Parts: sequence; structure tokens; C-alpha cells
Amino acid sequence: MKYDYRHRWIIFGILASIYFFVYFHRTSSAVIAKELMLEFSVSAVSIGLMSSLYFYPYALMQIPVGMFSDTIGTRKTATFFTLIAFVGATLFGISTSYSMALVARLLMGVGVSGVYIPTLKILSQWFKEHEFASLTGVLLAVGNFGAISSAYPLAMMVIFFGWRSSFLIIGAITFILSLLCWFIVRDSPVSTGLAPVKENESGVRVREGIKLVLKNRYFWPLAIWFFFEYGAIMGFQGLWGGPFLMEVYGLDKAEAGAILMTVGIGMMTGSPAIGLLSDRILKNRKWTLTILTFIYFLTWIPLALKTSLMSVPVFYFLAFTLGFSGSVLIITFTATKELFPLRITGIATSMVNIFPFMGGAVFQTFMGYLMDFVGKEGNVYSPEAYSLAFKFCLIAALISLLASLFTKETYKKSIF
Repeated sequence: MKYDYRHRWIIFGILASIYFFVYFHRTSSAVIAKELMLEFSVSAVSIGLMSSLYFYPYALMQIPVGMFSDTIGTRKTATFFTLIAFVGATLFGISTSYSMALVARLLMGVGVSGVYIPTLKILSQWFKEHEFASLTGVLLAVGNFGAISSAYPLAMMVIFFGWRSSFLIIGAITFILSLLCWFIVRDSPVSTGLAPVKENESGVRVREGIKLVLKNRYFWPLAIWFFFEYGAIMGFQGLWGGPFLMEVYGLDKAEAGAILMTVGIGMMTGSPAIGLLSDRILKNRKWTLTILTFIYFLTWIPLALKTSLMSVPVFYFLAFTLGFSGSVLIITFTATKELFPLRITGIATSMVNIFPFMGGAVFQTFMGYLMDFVGKEGNVYSPEAYSLAFKFCLIAALISLLASLFTKETYKKSIF
């Protein structure tokens, strides 16, 4: 194939399509949790462990994926990990035991962990700096659309095709995308014989960069914030929100999925709005983060204290507010980038990105443990079981709020 600079949009489209499934798999457990508990005859903590196996490898693979991208190349890295995601989704669809499903979920986590960093590096080579910033926003929007699609649309797929066939279809699509990535995507214009879009910047050794990040005391409030804030969101949106709405309020799968989809809509709406608020209105990072985290904390109060006493319209409002206020995480990424010199921003971002996924893994499992501690009423978990799990999320939101107070203001300030 003969390449010119217009092919960068095709490359972006393929990579964004793969990234769609990164978010999709992250939150897909919520609408099929009840089916999985019945299918494999396991408890809440077992389903929490299964869902969390997406997050552990995702967190642990961030730095290795960056190293793979630098050594074997970004196209090869993205293709290889996308193929692993295909194997995981397919294996999940044909799982005959709980153990087999665990392995499948683990493979999905490993697979999608190798998409974001190679994608950013490829885009940085094909697009100019001002284009790159906008395309990163579009990429995140596509990811959030994947999260939205794992709610109501996936619920409808499960109703019509069953959860197994749904994941086999997803696996087939993922395989097609891996082929497109291999045959069409290229690491840079130079690899196709074109002139580079910009000169490569000198970097820093990974080990040296990690030391610089870990020694910075302002990195840790951001990391703590990420662990507790994103962990609680993934506990609700990514797993236990669906069973809660169906078991405590008797909603069907479609309406429970629609409410969970509203969390994603809130995030899609909040990301650009909060960015504008921070950049143009408040002109501040720290207090933007604190104000939105306070709203996020308030959202958990009725879920934790009025667990079985709310109406369906209230849930739509709470779900949207949870997503909107939770999307302030973009400020956390921005503050992390601004906290360090340009030569190590990639390493710093990769390191802070470990904490939300560790949070997601811990919260999904521990919330299941808390629910099992209270126990079931018949075949469903009691409102008290969900209330205890949500009280844990309320405490986590308070910790995030306190952590935001210890962050460093970085708006148009040189930390170094």
C-alpha cells in the first residue's frame, strides 16, 4: 500500500475502534453479573474477583507496554495485545467453568492493557502537537462510548443472543481489528517513506524517570485520589450497579443497563466541560479537582444511606452526576503531566495510571466480600448488603476529597 499523510486518519480510526473495547470490557461485567453467578454457581466475592482480573494486569502492564512500544514497535505491540484480547473474549464466550472464565477475563485485561500507550505514541508521530491534544480527547470520548455500549446495548445483546454469543461476536470483531492494525497501521510517517511530522524529542531512561516520579511528594495525593475515586466508580458502574438495581429495585436488565449507561453519558459530558472550567473559567487545577470531588462525595450519600428508598428518576440523576463529577479525573491526568518536566511526562502518566486500575480491582472484589458478609435473602442480596458496600465507597470518596486538598496547583506554573 502506498501511503500519504491522509492515511493517518484511517490509522486513527482503526486504533480508536480498538480503544472502544478497552472501556467496553472494563465495565461489561455489570449487566451480566447475575447470569455469571447463576451459570457458575458462585458468590458475589467470586464474581468480584473475576471482574477485577481485568484491572490487575492492566495496571501492572502499563510500564512494560511502554517498553515494548519503544523496543519492538508500537504497531506490533498494539496488534499483539489486541490478539490477546480476542483470545480472552472468545474464551470467555465458551467458558465451561468458573476457572476457565477467570483465565479468559485475565487475558482480556492483559490484551486491552497494550492499546492506550502504543496508540498515543503512534498518534504523536503522525499528528502535530495541537492536533494530538484534540485527538486524545476524541480517543477518550470513543472509550467512554465503549463504556456506554457495555450497559444498555450489551444488555439488549444479552437478551437477544445470550451472554456467550455476545462475547463471541465481540471476539470476532476484535480479531478483525487486529488484522486491520497489522496490515494498515504504521508506526510513523518515516516507516512509510514519508518525512516526519515533527522531530523526536530526547527522553530519559525509564528507571531514572520512575525514581523522579516516586520522589515527588505531590505525586502521591494524585495517586491516592485516583485509587479511591476510580475504584468506587468501577465498583458501581463496572460490576455491582447492575445487580443492585435488578435485585433491590426489581428493574429489568434493559432499564438497569440504561441507568448505568447514564454514568458514561455523564463522563462524556463532564470531560470537556470540566476541562473548559479549569482552563478558561477557574484557571485552576487544585480547586477544580476539589470542588468536583466534593460533588462526587455528595452523590454517594443517598446510595449509602438511603439504599432502598429512592425512585428510578433519582437513579438517573445520581448516575449522571456520578459520571459527570467523576470525569474530573482528566484534571488529575493534566496535573500529573504539569507536575513533571516534559521528558518524563509519559512515564509519570503511565505510573499514575496504575492506581485507578488497582483501585478498580480491589473495590470490585472487596465490595463482593462485604455483600457476602451480610448475605442473601433467598436468591438475591439484601439492601443491607449493598448498603454496606456503598458505605465503603462513601468512605473512599471522602478519602479522595481529603487527598485533593494536598495536591499541588500546577496551572501555568513550573514545578521544576
